[in-house]
Amino acid sequence: MEQITIIGGGLAGVEAAWQLAKRNIPCQLWEMRPRVMTPAHRGGDLAELVCSNSLRAAGLSNAVGLLKEEMRRLHSLVMEAADATAVPAGGALAVDRRRFSAYIEKKLSRLPALRIIRREYRQIPDGKAIIAAGPLASDALSRQLQELCGDRLYFHDAIAPIVSGDSIDYDIAFFASRYDKGGGADYLNCPMTREQYREFYSQLLAAELHPLSGFEREKLFSGCMPIESMARLGEDTMRFGPLKPVGLPLADGSQAYAVVQLRRENLSADMFNLVGFQTRLKWPEQRRVFRLIPGLANAEFLRYGSMHRNTYIDSPRLLDAWQRLRGRENLLFAGQISGVEGYVESAASGLAAGLTMAAMARGREPAALPLTTALGALLHYTASATGAFQPMNVNFGLLPPLEQRFRRKQEKNAALANRALQDLQTYIREQL
Repeated sequence: MEQITIIGGGLAGVEAAWQLAKRNIPCQLWEMRPRVMTPAHRGGDLAELVCSNSLRAAGLSNAVGLLKEEMRRLHSLVMEAADATAVPAGGALAVDRRRFSAYIEKKLSRLPALRIIRREYRQIPDGKAIIAAGPLASDALSRQLQELCGDRLYFHDAIAPIVSGDSIDYDIAFFASRYDKGGGADYLNCPMTREQYREFYSQLLAAELHPLSGFEREKLFSGCMPIESMARLGEDTMRFGPLKPVGLPLADGSQAYAVVQLRRENLSADMFNLVGFQTRLKWPEQRRVFRLIPGLANAEFLRYGSMHRNTYIDSPRLLDAWQRLRGRENLLFAGQISGVEGYVESAASGLAAGLTMAAMARGREPAALPLTTALGALLHYTASATGAFQPMNVNFGLLPPLEQRFRRKQEKNAALANRALQDLQTYIREQL
């Protein structure tokens, strides 16, 4: 059987490798780190989570929660690792990053059909291959992709800072989850008065930013909007976004004017990331401005926020519904480079690419996932979106509408999720 080349050891790449190798289909997984680093990664771990440790909402009432459940039923390695290394995060699924990556690497290393190669892959493979190089492909590979695809588009991700847990003032900050979801005390909350919020807002607007280079000025993706860009949309924008105080009553039962939430970064809870605080403020400015947040006056920053290049292709023009390059069906794209946005979506894209390539390796025509599933609908969007293509998070709006009408959104979402899981089970029974 022809060996499959997989370029990129991120979430999409490891998921594709898992789907192939556990079916005894020989494959190579190429990862350039740590020999060749990117502006955002910190080490050479496979499936390193860069921006955050959260895989977002856990429940089926949310589209990303449905997508995660679909992945579990398709035997996703990423979801297996996430469930095994989860940390408290209210209604979200968050993980201990180091344990998450270590779990995945350990499982992959036990597969005889898989060879992991720690070197940069600098060209487009001639045979069967999956390009899951992520949004930070190396310069050499990017040049090859530009020749192959004709053009590239850019946007930029911003990373939130991480602070040391023992540098937080717990006389001010308090543990609670919004509306007591999850464990009821999964987030650390820093409440602000009106005066404190206005001072923070004014200093945030005045803070010095890292300058943008030429291509960086082209586009900012709203899904990772820096906190300072959000502030420029209006004084109250942050209070209706990541700093909303609702559902987080103070000890006396009153409500703060704004609340900054911190999420545990690891199981030992000695590191916390600032939720929604992606930024391109200069590092000294981050230290100065973010220490204005009540409870963080003496915060020790273990990692500052930053921005980095994010590259994706014009998938509707280039790819078919199976993520194959039109005119060259043995070459697949998966993950953020294919135009999906988010950790879960990237891993799911890799999973689908692995299933497609597994069918092709065995000489069978791959079966499309049902459009009624979250994964099937997401892939359909990347293959058929009209107008100026933008990366997309999974959402219920991508799924075909139901014939029945519902008064409540929760009931409608529950019905969509139920239909998706039923159709997925039929797909699994008939195709896998």
